[in-house]
Amino acid sequence: MFSSWLTGLNRGLATPTGRIAQLVGRSLSRSLQLSSRRSVPELSSFVARTNTCGELRSSHLGQEVTLCGWIQYRRQNIFLVLRDFQGLVQVLIPQDESAASVKKILCDAPMESVVQVSGTVVSRPPGQENPKMPTGDIEIKVKTAELLNPCKKLPFEIKDFMKKTEALRLQYRYLDLRSFQMQYNLRLRSQMVMKMREYLCNLHGFVDVETPTLFKRTPGGAKEFVIPSREPGKFYSLPQSPQQFKQLLMVGGLDRYFQVARCYRDEGSRPDRQPEFTQIDIEMSFVDQTGIRSLIEGLLQYSWPSDKGPVGVPFPSMTFAEALASYGTDKPDTRFGMKIVDISDVFRNTEVGFLQDALSKPQGTVKAICIPEGAEVLPVFLKANRNWNSPVAKLVMEEQGLGLIRRMENQEEDVVLLTAGEHKRACSLLGKLRLECADLLEARGVLLRDPALFSFLWVVDFPLFLPKEENPGELESAHHPFTAPHPSDIHLLHTEPEKVRSQHYDLVLNGSEVGGGSIRIHDAQLQRYILETLLKEDVKLLSHLLQALDYGAPPHGGIALGLDRLICLVTGAPSIRDVIAFPKSFRGQDLMSDAPDFIPPEDLKPYHIQVSWPTDAETEKNSLNPPHHPES
Repeated sequence: MFSSWLTGLNRGLATPTGRIAQLVGRSLSRSLQLSSRRSVPELSSFVARTNTCGELRSSHLGQEVTLCGWIQYRRQNIFLVLRDFQGLVQVLIPQDESAASVKKILCDAPMESVVQVSGTVVSRPPGQENPKMPTGDIEIKVKTAELLNPCKKLPFEIKDFMKKTEALRLQYRYLDLRSFQMQYNLRLRSQMVMKMREYLCNLHGFVDVETPTLFKRTPGGAKEFVIPSREPGKFYSLPQSPQQFKQLLMVGGLDRYFQVARCYRDEGSRPDRQPEFTQIDIEMSFVDQTGIRSLIEGLLQYSWPSDKGPVGVPFPSMTFAEALASYGTDKPDTRFGMKIVDISDVFRNTEVGFLQDALSKPQGTVKAICIPEGAEVLPVFLKANRNWNSPVAKLVMEEQGLGLIRRMENQEEDVVLLTAGEHKRACSLLGKLRLECADLLEARGVLLRDPALFSFLWVVDFPLFLPKEENPGELESAHHPFTAPHPSDIHLLHTEPEKVRSQHYDLVLNGSEVGGGSIRIHDAQLQRYILETLLKEDVKLLSHLLQALDYGAPPHGGIALGLDRLICLVTGAPSIRDVIAFPKSFRGQDLMSDAPDFIPPEDLKPYHIQVSWPTDAETEKNSLNPPHHPES
């Protein structure tokens, strides 16, 4: 029954209805025949080619094929290299007079022109194979060719090894996307997202829900983009994340929510950020931290690219306090050592003035890190061979040299960096120096951070609140105002809220935060107290959420993975802009379309707004002091 239907279909498609119709028909029948016995994608279904350039091998010898692609290279009008998304193939340009029209098309077409060729897969002559090309054993003996679209002179060559400024790449992004590296990055991103969908929706019953992009202002966190409405004085805000919506979905009984979510933050000039970015957004009811962490470990293990090596679970974890004390940061790179060491007790009875002064103050401490073989690349402060070139270093060593060397376990040619001061500041300073020293050592050929190693880490027990930078007497949320306090610290909320730990957890990969989440407050009274009394926020902005929590909200928690940052680390790309199809520049501009752009005054009238142009002095001030916004 099926074979007779297929024969009829092929007979119908073989009627003179055009070359493309025949190719589509051939592709469709091939797809139907193969779909039942292989799971690899059919890359030439529904289109005007039989194969991709990159898939042809010796097993295809003798086959008649039709290929479509871009002319990447041509040599002496004898052969050319045709490229498509999957790879390269060598095409023989016919030299006999009977094929003069085909030769003219292929020889006259400029580089990067789009062509369609048909011919036979043949072996390359002995000795002319190219082991560097996957298709290097074969070539195409062309019979027909068609120029689909000629290419004008390009602003840069489509080759990964060609040096191009990022501004030029972003201006001609549609050309930059043709490069092998951009193709690889975007396709790997697509594959990982698809595997994540499979894991969450098919294996664990998550529901993929789209949440609104037009919302209202949210208290705390980063600055939001504002969108005018036709109601005078009223504005939408683009959401920093679907945070409130996913909590409301739990109140609504969805139980398990997931979304590849677009998020927006108006963070000014931040070279490592994008004004619009993508999160793998997740929320679950009746869950605790352990459940969320296990889910994410399984998700990453399932979606991890096979060529990157296996992901070992469970991921190690450390508290925020441990991360700060040992690495000077809440996102430590654990691929290498050089940990911070507290040496306060070595100098407890010191006569050295600045050390004595530091230790006499609250939270005063003396910290140090040892840089292995650092004497060759770093300014020497404390060097193990005792030839001190710093007066302070000499003074310190004369007093406590043996104790310091014993504690740091440093060898000759190692360098010890020492600082004294308030605990958090001292740790933060040495944490930055640790990374700077790693950069310097690796620039000299010392391998500290293996690029093939992926070191995941959970950081937990963050403080619930931080003092505001502009007013240290007031508090702000360390994560966001919906994060639940640690059960052991709830009693401190009314007496010493600055000491309360949160049920917030971050996922760190190779020193970069790739995810963050928390168990949420599901009690309306507690949520109101934190917003109104401790954070002094206008609870009217969140009346809908507070009301929802009063109507039987289940305990719930979630997490968001930063997809752009994660893919950037997986691919080894130098910037998140290299894993986004159409990113903004570090100033938030689209160099290709020149967005943002001006709008005529008459188009602004329906929104009851007008532009107030800044003075030259204000423009200069803003350029010198870009806005700083805390993590949310």
